[in-house]
Amino acid sequence: MLNQLTISALAAKLATRATTARAAMQACLDQIARVDGQIHAFLSHDDADALAQADAADKRLAAGERGPLLGVPIAMKDVLCVKGQPANCASKILGKFVSPYDATVVEKLRAAGAIIFGRLNMDEFAMGSSTENSAFGPTLNPWDTTRIPGGSSGGSAAAVAADEALATLGSDTGGSIRQPAALCGCVGLKPTYGLVSRYGLIAFASSLDQIGSFTKDVRDAATVLGAIAGHDPRDSSSVPRPVPDYAASLGRSIKGLKLGLPKEYMIGGMDPEVKAAVDAAVKQLTALGAEVVEISLPHTDYAVAVYYIVATAEASANLARFDGIRYGARVDGADPTALYSNTRGAGFGPEVKRRIILGTYVLSSGYYDAYYLRAQKVRTLIRQDFLNAFEKVDAIVTPTTPTAAFKVGEKSDDPLQMYLSDIFTISCNLAGIPGLSLPCGFTRSPKLPIGLQLLGKPFGEETLFQIAHAYEQATPWHGEKPPLKG
Repeated sequence: MLNQLTISALAAKLATRATTARAAMQACLDQIARVDGQIHAFLSHDDADALAQADAADKRLAAGERGPLLGVPIAMKDVLCVKGQPANCASKILGKFVSPYDATVVEKLRAAGAIIFGRLNMDEFAMGSSTENSAFGPTLNPWDTTRIPGGSSGGSAAAVAADEALATLGSDTGGSIRQPAALCGCVGLKPTYGLVSRYGLIAFASSLDQIGSFTKDVRDAATVLGAIAGHDPRDSSSVPRPVPDYAASLGRSIKGLKLGLPKEYMIGGMDPEVKAAVDAAVKQLTALGAEVVEISLPHTDYAVAVYYIVATAEASANLARFDGIRYGARVDGADPTALYSNTRGAGFGPEVKRRIILGTYVLSSGYYDAYYLRAQKVRTLIRQDFLNAFEKVDAIVTPTTPTAAFKVGEKSDDPLQMYLSDIFTISCNLAGIPGLSLPCGFTRSPKLPIGLQLLGKPFGEETLFQIAHAYEQATPWHGEKPPLKG
């Protein structure tokens, strides 16, 4: 079935005209009709528009045009603006808001010929680790629909795992791409901060947010990054540097590369099956010629606390714009203060309110120096830990998550336990470095995916792809499919 193909496999068929973009798009829509009632990855999709885009791609292909993404269906997390489509961030507060413009990444994908379709479910305003915080109901894990898919980009991960799209885009503020990729058994990439434009990404925490991809294999991750990376003057944090041919790094031997295994990440409380899978992956990397050495990232213990000060402070400031005045939902009141209170009280869910309150507190008079300023200083120390480590190693290997996917509702009443789901992914965002998660095994019963995380030097994505591709080609995990039945 065309929807089960990788991007590279579909592109090869389209190039030889062995199939059509319309047939590929229709296969994805048929799969959504078959299985999305079980997992709820999509919030909406416009079938007529998707097929019209496919027909336009087929005309370009018939005219002799070729490209790795031409005619490839790619769906979007509901935090990315797509012109003419709703942009709700899985929240009630945006009401019936429709985006008037395309995000830069969407512009770039359209220019490459990709078919942009569908809005994918997420934790409201990207705040969560399970996609249970969506105002429109949770997404479920395709491997076991009694379990969560991870978050906040749970819909994006589930859609790829369930073959509803060939690839998807998501956002990663503290692990929101890598964690659901691990729990759903696909490849998730968070690029270096500044490599991919954030223009058109509805902000959660601006110094942490980064757009990345979910794909079925490492080659596809390299292809998508090559299309969406690059300088954008509309994003002040976008770095002006040339975009390399990421696919060129695939297939290179990893013999002689030195990989660091941080002792602080091999913690007590990690699921034994996760630890065993990661240990086996390290042995496989060693067998492929890499040298694995123990390293230390001494400020790791402070990462979760620092993250939830910095991220909530920035969220408090960013979400102040949702006030019921300019766009989105509005609940009237007797005066402006009552209007703000009524609108925000009805429009935001409990987790978003919790984080806004916490962020406002740490920014308030008398607490800014004690909390926010101190957190920023420790953040600098965490980044320096990584830079020091990268003087000795080419990349760092860790688990992506401490456990496989947990049951729906299992951690809903315990925010601290939920926050600790991201314990291995948060530091990457604080340091602004790239991170990639790929499958490295399964738990036995039930059969649930386990993820291996690779962390790289700033703008070191080529090395991550080189290592990930070598590991992927030497193991069977990426070829496994979840047991969904339509």
